[in-house]
Amino acid sequence: MSENKKHMPAASDDDAPDLSAPYWADKFASATVQRGRPKADVTKVSTTIRLDPDIIAAFKADGAGWQSRINDALRKAAGL
Repeated sequence: MSENKKHMPAASDDDAPDLSAPYWADKFASATVQRGRPKADVTKVSTTIRLDPDIIAAFKADGAGWQSRINDALRKAAGL
């Protein structure tokens, strides 16, 4: 089993600022919270499409990004 680790007090020469100081409290209160990645200008549409297993295997064999490569192939085939 793992051993209990003893709590170590913070070093007295710690360079971290006191985040409870009024300066930092004001900064935190006025900060804008942004969660997730930024929204794209053009979003994609979620859909279901049925493809042959060998087509999926061929795109997946080239590694990550296989869905984007299928999208590019369909775009090219559609003349876009």
